[in-house]
Amino acid sequence: MFAAYAARIDRDQPLNGLELGERPAPEERPGWTTVNVRAASLNHHDLWSLRGVGLGEDKLPMILGCDAAGVDADGNEVVLHSVIGQSGHGVGPDEPRSILTERYQGTFAEQVSVPTWNVLPKPKELSFAEAACLPTAWLTAYRMLFTNAGVRPGDSVLVQGAGGGVATAAIVLGKAAGLKVFATSRDEAKRKRALELGAVEAVESGARLPQRVDAVIETVGAATWSHSVKSLRPGGTLVISGATSGDRPSHAELTRIFFLELKVVGSTMGSKDELEDLLAFCANTGIRPVIDEELPLDRAREGFERMADGGQFGKIVLTV
Repeated sequence: MFAAYAARIDRDQPLNGLELGERPAPEERPGWTTVNVRAASLNHHDLWSLRGVGLGEDKLPMILGCDAAGVDADGNEVVLHSVIGQSGHGVGPDEPRSILTERYQGTFAEQVSVPTWNVLPKPKELSFAEAACLPTAWLTAYRMLFTNAGVRPGDSVLVQGAGGGVATAAIVLGKAAGLKVFATSRDEAKRKRALELGAVEAVESGARLPQRVDAVIETVGAATWSHSVKSLRPGGTLVISGATSGDRPSHAELTRIFFLELKVVGSTMGSKDELEDLLAFCANTGIRPVIDEELPLDRAREGFERMADGGQFGKIVLTV
């Protein structure tokens, strides 16, 4: 079957390790389901995998891709939860949690196999491309907002780095949930798009906000860390799920954190139950993932290059 896969690890030039070509189809195994992929979306996790983060040389070649929607052997339209080993279903009970492409072949292929427990019905209201955007970036944003930040309608939130998948999702989800959303971006066009999606104000990265917020959604890391801490009201919560600009800020702002009793919460992916809730939330409210571009699988390299350059706003989807 045709697939986009990591053939080599290159920490400095990750796209050098990306190959497109034939790979073996999934083999049948008890407790697992093979899905015919219709759409899969890119995440920064795929670039990190090509750099060898979470993916060892001994696992190569590895088909990339965490997210997918497709059709199972019985003709059911489904969405995949990409966290494997979370429950013990389909794997050993003591196997550590991992994400597709760390231990198991991913979704950038004509077929993918996952534990049957990880297969959820796709709401009919969502297209395959829309559903394929949800299991990683949108699920991450959902958990950051509603589980780890604990915000409620009427609260205020700052989303750093508008344009990325998680940040874009947080703006849309926050608006739909009745939050007052502020956003930042270095790019004027992305700030404008953030306003169109429901942010009440979008400012340049590092600019002072008109008010302090209840929570900050942080995926940028070192470049925005100090601004995130300074933007919180006393007792506010900073939720971090990524560090695309690096994980070592020049100022940790420890004094401000303890003096204002701020909370810093790490967040990774989300549970199967949260994905079910997210799918229902999108189906019932009419909100949809923001898709930057749809490309056929054989043009996957173009999608990777766009994501690596940071030019996208929303999700890049590969279709099969």
